[in-house]
Amino acid sequence: MSANPRWDISRALGVAKLFHLVCGVREACVTPFLTLYLKQLGLAAPWVGTLMGTKHLIAAFWAPVCAFLAKSYRKRRALLIGSLLGSVGASLLMVLVPPVDKNRVHFPCNGSSGPTSTDALPGVTLPVNITSAQESASSHPAKSTAEVEMPGFRNPPGESDRETFRDLHVYLAPSVEGARTTSQALLHPVTSGLKDHPWEVTFEVVKTALPLLPGGKGPRNPANLSGTKGKAWAFDLSLEALRRTFILSLGSVAFWELLTAPLEQVADDSLYEFLDFVDATDRYRRLWVWRLLGMSAGVCGITALVGQLDCFLMTSGPRGVVHFYGYSVVSTLALLVSIAFPIPICQQWEPSYKRVKALSIVGGDPRLILLASTIVLVGAIVSTVQNFLFWHMKDHGSGELVMGFSVALSLLGEILLHPFKTALLRKLSRTGLVGLGLSCLAGQLLYYSFLWSWWSVLPIQILSAISNRALWWAVEASVEDLASPRMERALSALFRGHFYGSGCSLGSFVGGFVVMRFSLAVLYQACCVALLLWLALLLSIQRRLPQEQKIKYSKLLSMEVSDTSDSERGTEQDWLVKAMREEHSD
Repeated sequence: MSANPRWDISRALGVAKLFHLVCGVREACVTPFLTLYLKQLGLAAPWVGTLMGTKHLIAAFWAPVCAFLAKSYRKRRALLIGSLLGSVGASLLMVLVPPVDKNRVHFPCNGSSGPTSTDALPGVTLPVNITSAQESASSHPAKSTAEVEMPGFRNPPGESDRETFRDLHVYLAPSVEGARTTSQALLHPVTSGLKDHPWEVTFEVVKTALPLLPGGKGPRNPANLSGTKGKAWAFDLSLEALRRTFILSLGSVAFWELLTAPLEQVADDSLYEFLDFVDATDRYRRLWVWRLLGMSAGVCGITALVGQLDCFLMTSGPRGVVHFYGYSVVSTLALLVSIAFPIPICQQWEPSYKRVKALSIVGGDPRLILLASTIVLVGAIVSTVQNFLFWHMKDHGSGELVMGFSVALSLLGEILLHPFKTALLRKLSRTGLVGLGLSCLAGQLLYYSFLWSWWSVLPIQILSAISNRALWWAVEASVEDLASPRMERALSALFRGHFYGSGCSLGSFVGGFVVMRFSLAVLYQACCVALLLWLALLLSIQRRLPQEQKIKYSKLLSMEVSDTSDSERGTEQDWLVKAMREEHSD
């Protein structure tokens, strides 16, 4: 069989491992940092939640359609190559999206860190150039000061400029009282030490908070102030600019996801059918480790490159363009690997209504309905962590390297937990493992709401292995036990694709507005309470459900053989009976 290159199993597995590794690096370049980049564009939490919700919705329902069409018309390899080739250009479209405020200015790059954006006012960006002011620091030793040079104030200001600047101070000072969001920087003028240059203004940096959105009512709102004064206001945050950035970002993200969503499912289906022809599907289950290894290496490598190259590649846009350039380069490498990716020539016949049948199986079993509801809730809550955790870390001073290291810790924890899979399922059962996963996720959320420094998120990341990987082990075990013959993969894809993706989409849409109305800490605390309440409800309902198990033919036959006399040597030497006994013992 190995003489035929189409069925060279070792070569096929080697290419598949390399493909999963490269795709893991490719995904880690952008996916964890996309919401952080959208924030740097000037989009507030509701708009970012809408973008990510649309992305998850497309992935949940568009990928199965493309996979079915590619299989029906035998165009799987063309879809793989087209998806990777198209994603190279689609990812670069995000670099062309203009920020809400085109006058955003970054601190000069230094040797220890990359550029730092003036993100002090979320939703309201002050276009200023900041340098150190030694004179004012001596007169205010308890507070850090900085010299701010307003654009257009290169020359001594006239009367109209002084009046405009007074309007700026009038707006900034009282806005502290109504602030509800995370601590940021407010600028107050200091006049000491400026006798030689009266047109230069020094500001004190004071910890406070400002609203996430530029909108609002009142005479001190920049939009209202500019309307009453009739001047060219320095903030330049009109609704037209916000609408332009949001629509361009939405179009770019949607087009990008339409191209990339089918890639993973088409590759998995092709490899599984290839190995199924030669009865080697047991090796298919070990390939997920390579994707996690690639993501761990990619998320650390790209953050290191961002700190080194962002100063050279960034011109006038926000920081983070290196993520998209790295994604394009790794996509090109994956494109080369996809040319040799194993795709079966002879294709198995499967009914086209398999997804509908899997949905009917879920609807007819109360245990699967309860499990599907749990997955939808978990998807909604996990999406809030994926979307806004880096925002929370950035507010506490974390850099992108720390963010990448936190993701790598959770992924490596999943790999290290894998040898204990059988022991956990045997001792805790499926329901116990679901309860353990939900409890760990609730503990993580509660911990996230009380972050106190840039490194404080790292110790809790090890629990992600249990809250994510162990939870899906319980789901897979339940699916294998309750599914009809030959429906295990379709039912598992329904849980991972439609249910989990729908939950992520719903959580993204709702989470953004909760962050705008309250704060990230309140969002995580509310999610923690919701998880604990659902866990109590899950355990109470699970006890009242009938604990019936469908007996498979192999298990029944192994039980019948075990009832016969053990002295028969022929029965003991039968390899098929031994295999079925091992399956029954597992």
